[in-house]
Amino acid sequence: MQLAVSTYNFLNELNNFSYTLSSLDRVWDILFSDEANRWHHLRVNKYKETFYVTHISGGAGCLEVEPEVDVRVLQNSGISSYSVQNRSLAAVVWEPLIRSACSRLKVVRKEWIKANKQIQNEYPLRYRYGTAPHAIIRASLPDIYRLDSELGTPKTLEFVRLVEDGFFLKAENTETSTMTATDYFKYCRIAYIAGKRTDEAVNASLSGRAMYDRYADGRHEGLLDIDPDSGQEFADWIDGTHPKRTVGGHPWEIKRGGNTTHIDLSVSRPSPYRKEGFKVELRAESTGRMAEMLRMFLAIHEAGLPIAIAHPEAVRKRLLAQDNIGIVPSYASLTGPTSISVRLTMSLMSCSMTILAVSNAGSPPSLHGNRCPF
Repeated sequence: MQLAVSTYNFLNELNNFSYTLSSLDRVWDILFSDEANRWHHLRVNKYKETFYVTHISGGAGCLEVEPEVDVRVLQNSGISSYSVQNRSLAAVVWEPLIRSACSRLKVVRKEWIKANKQIQNEYPLRYRYGTAPHAIIRASLPDIYRLDSELGTPKTLEFVRLVEDGFFLKAENTETSTMTATDYFKYCRIAYIAGKRTDEAVNASLSGRAMYDRYADGRHEGLLDIDPDSGQEFADWIDGTHPKRTVGGHPWEIKRGGNTTHIDLSVSRPSPYRKEGFKVELRAESTGRMAEMLRMFLAIHEAGLPIAIAHPEAVRKRLLAQDNIGIVPSYASLTGPTSISVRLTMSLMSCSMTILAVSNAGSPPSLHGNRCPF
């Protein structure tokens, strides 16, 4: 029963603070230390009239709270399991957390400057978020993975030169007026051979079509079923009007992987407003697969075929360590910013993060933190 009372008091105190929005959820993040000076991170989501209190930095799980009605513990699947009033173990874990979090909110509301300074000085480095210049990370950690080292100096310099010469800004370098499935498979064959890793086998005696059939994702949406030498059938397939075009597949995933760890070699119209011409583009979101993708690109370019890559300026920055590296807490998911400029993410890195807890006249104080100011 005491946990329920403490939780209701905590949520009442939380109403003094501003929130962020995630879809229709109202979200608060609370950083606080307990009576043993251990730091914690609670995230509170309010959906309609129900609150979900999650112990982000620990293993306490999540509370489902209907104010003045009930407090329940959620299983990992998100299903309410039992009322905490009847489970003393849950109360032992959660009651001190909620009590400490509520005390912290009262301090922030009354002495926000002191609370902000304490966060700067005491919040554990392993729990912090931020970004750091790649060049600083590279200089500080000489053994860190380097894309330019894996690609090699000659290929790195060649790619950087192409970007700086404006190669990707000229349509004649990235577009072709006609294309067939056979032409696409020719691209694939060059890509498979050039991008071969030391830990994989690629049979160079196979045709491009056979390589695509063997090494690609497999969900080709009918690409292998159309007339391979018909430009009209390929155009109809691209435009989605071919009777053998299906949906729900991954026809461009020539090297298998996860959501961000595969390699695409895609063909599209240069513009949604044009029904002529084709743009051929390589894409690899993962830093770990960029070297493969760049070797593919340079080989296709050397063969005299039009070719583009996604975000060439950002890839150049990655090669030259001119981009940023995202920093996340050791407990956090590595999902987050999707921009290639912060795709390389590290945990357990040092940074000096400022947490704002500012009370403005006419509006509740904020609990939200800034990214690390390197």
